[in-house]
Amino acid sequence: MKIVTAQITAAEEALAHILPMTQPADAVLSRYFHAHPGLGQHDRAFIAETVFGVLRRRYGLEHHTGAATPRRLLLAYLNRIQGMSLRQLEPLTGRDDAQWAAALKAQPDNAPPLNVAAELPQWLVAMLAVELPEDEILALGRALQQPAPLDLRVNSLLTTRDEVLAQLASDGIAAQPTPYSPLGIRLEAKPALNRHPLFTSGKIEVQDEGSQLLCYLLAPRRREMVADFCAGAGGKTLALGALMQSLGRLYAFDVSESRLNKLKPRLKRSGLSNVHPQLLANENDIRVKRLAGKLDRVLIDAPCSGFGTLRRNPDLKWRQHESDIAELSAKQSAILTAAAALLKPGGRLVYATCSFLRAENQDVVAAFLAAHSQFTLLPANNLLKRQHIPLDTGDFLQLYPHRHGCDGFFAAVMNRAGC
Repeated sequence: MKIVTAQITAAEEALAHILPMTQPADAVLSRYFHAHPGLGQHDRAFIAETVFGVLRRRYGLEHHTGAATPRRLLLAYLNRIQGMSLRQLEPLTGRDDAQWAAALKAQPDNAPPLNVAAELPQWLVAMLAVELPEDEILALGRALQQPAPLDLRVNSLLTTRDEVLAQLASDGIAAQPTPYSPLGIRLEAKPALNRHPLFTSGKIEVQDEGSQLLCYLLAPRRREMVADFCAGAGGKTLALGALMQSLGRLYAFDVSESRLNKLKPRLKRSGLSNVHPQLLANENDIRVKRLAGKLDRVLIDAPCSGFGTLRRNPDLKWRQHESDIAELSAKQSAILTAAAALLKPGGRLVYATCSFLRAENQDVVAAFLAAHSQFTLLPANNLLKRQHIPLDTGDFLQLYPHRHGCDGFFAAVMNRAGC
């Protein structure tokens, strides 16, 4: 794509709005686009790709250049990472900036510290080092520097994966089955699908493969009572409803009305009739207490640091801080305890996060099990094997982008003892 000066200027402006890191980058960028309706589709694509590229590589750019201004970060990214030459940059930026960037590229790449090479905060690297050796941390960091692929989930109520793959192929959209999820499809590019017949008819939904696998760990059955305790916009809710073949009762709980509102059009497309969205004031809402001891299965995709989604949300590296982890762990423990009270004897509980950190994962589960003797851990690898899913990460589900190609997820499956 040919780049023009106006696009460089707009990308610089957008980046300047984002760098304070007081709000999610995608929300800030969306507001910037709304305030500049004259930007065309190609302009927006360049701005978004460049801004998020800078955020993914910011530690390295600042380490090698000392640059902290939006313009210099942008130029360093275009030159060092995108490989734009002095000849290409000078007409767009002016001679001084172009020469600065070119001189920068000529500097030798001295070995940076591990956190810079991995593009992760030092405190996060220290936490990861408890679980992973340095070479794995570097591999993980490099995987997180890449944009995430576009994964789809096939709505098994309405079609099959083979039929969707055939339709995509006939439309010239390159796609392949995901390696683990039986209903997952991974696209090679990121075409606009919001008006595609497969999407508008509810036959496909956008959902990362890792998120899909959480639903197979819960494995809800027809006619059961089930809850998605932190439903958000409902991606997993819809997957669970399809696994239940739209029979039984499925509660979609969340404390955010705006997130639940995003579920409504998705639910309408899906063809599901067993989903019941419920807005909660908090995890101890009366709506929750009324269901105590009545549910067969509960999924908790708990609020977390979100570091498993850094490919999509690289700004989290600056918006989350080490001090936040303890607060999140306390919140996660409270949510887990409240959600567990919903289960009847013999019921199944899945606790999940999109984080790699032990403090948000194994430690939360261990503390819960120590305080609730009626719950026992079920090995995740055995549960997946029974469903012919070729994935074994041990007793817990632990997904890493550099190993599994999907977002980072953790899950623990627990069973409540029968009477």
